[in-house]
Amino acid sequence: MSILRLGLSAALAAFTLSAGEPVIVEQIIAKVNGDIITRSDLARARQELEASMRQRGLPPARIAEALAQSEKDLLRDKIDNLLLIQRGKELNINVDNEVSKYLGQIQAENKIADPEKFQQWIRENTGMTYEDFRAELRNNFLAQRVLAQEVYSKVNIPRRQIEEYYEKNKQSFVRKERVILREILVSTQGMDETGVAAAEKKARDIVARARKGERFTDLVREFSESITARQGGLLDPFEKGVLDPKLEQIVWDKEKGYVTDPVRVPAGWLILRVEDHQKEGLAELSEVESEIREKLASEIMMPKVREYLSELRRNSFIEIRQPWVDTGAVPGQRTDWNDPALLRAETVTKEEVAAQARMKRLLYFLPIPGTSITDTSKSSSK
Repeated sequence: MSILRLGLSAALAAFTLSAGEPVIVEQIIAKVNGDIITRSDLARARQELEASMRQRGLPPARIAEALAQSEKDLLRDKIDNLLLIQRGKELNINVDNEVSKYLGQIQAENKIADPEKFQQWIRENTGMTYEDFRAELRNNFLAQRVLAQEVYSKVNIPRRQIEEYYEKNKQSFVRKERVILREILVSTQGMDETGVAAAEKKARDIVARARKGERFTDLVREFSESITARQGGLLDPFEKGVLDPKLEQIVWDKEKGYVTDPVRVPAGWLILRVEDHQKEGLAELSEVESEIREKLASEIMMPKVREYLSELRRNSFIEIRQPWVDTGAVPGQRTDWNDPALLRAETVTKEEVAAQARMKRLLYFLPIPGTSITDTSKSSSK
């Protein structure tokens, strides 16, 4: 079926949903310095948010709760992003090299040498054309570069401040015994028995390479098909009783650097590396320094980011259609929606133009209210 026929079918389906009530398929929700945010933009943002929560393995009830909390800020986040992209263009920031490098990494990780096949892979896995996906990446990199240049670079956390925080909050760093892991997942989704066996052999080869001394993070980037691959396979710390019992039995008493044999899990073959095994008690400053630095930086940076975005808003023309609300709006700044369809045209015919011109000439000779022609002449004679 052609794209045109698909479009006609969708239009007819929308029309027949209700004979009496028109169905709004698309609508402009906000205008930001000439750029627009549509209803479908917000719907797509919600879908992406929900998908990321599902990938993290959150239960349905938790996903519903998190979505309810986050939905109110979807428009704010879209406006934030647009303002950062626009600012990046004003600053002439170029991120083409970063985008090309990132796409090259994805292509290498998935072992797709043919450019056309890679573009097809992008379409199948993102639902976007290669050009749209590249543009989306470019905008994301651009927004991050603006924040890094305009906000993050101006935030410094001195070592003394980290030490003071540690001393004042030692009780926060008294921990139960826990293990920190990295993972590599060799997927078996949609495979028959032969494919599963081949995936197991691949996983065993990876384990052998890791045990011979290859950097585990390099192997993660090369082979892992888990969402954690982007962060080097690093997982959140696990306390006793939190990890799957079968996996906990394998890794709990192992030392730092231990690499497991491949373990069969529903998604495929899982390989784990013990990154650290922290004993119960007060953590050393060296163990939590980066954690404290990130916490202090986030406490400082988040207000500064919002302050910066508020300044961008103050210098922008923003219109928002009711009943949508920008939760990041600057107090006192008007963002009333001006619908061109509701504006009365000043003139519609040549006759009206001529009549308006005659009225202007007539008004030119009329006295200003509160004065008279006679009064004016008297004052002149004086």
